[in-house]
Amino acid sequence: MPVSFDPPTKAILHLAHEFKELEQRAIMVYEPIVHAIVASRSTDVRQIEQTLDGLLDFAGSDDGLRLFHSLCRYFWLIDQAATASYIQSYRNLWDND
Repeated sequence: MPVSFDPPTKAILHLAHEFKELEQRAIMVYEPIVHAIVASRSTDVRQIEQTLDGLLDFAGSDDGLRLFHSLCRYFWLIDQAATASYIQSYRNLWDND
């Protein structure tokens, strides 16, 4: 027997599904950007920080966190203080421990 949900629950489930789709699209957009930054050994701090800012929104997912970690590891070699700030921002947003 199929499960029936009330309208508010249906609306929440629909929003969750839409967010998951947005998350998947964002990963598809950010993945080549992160790879290009790291592969080219870019020192464009503005681009790196803009990318990390965007990735923070999606770092709650495994793929988003993987990209965020990858770029943080790279950025650490350029600016440790800024990277530490991004790591703290991640913890404030996503770390439940």
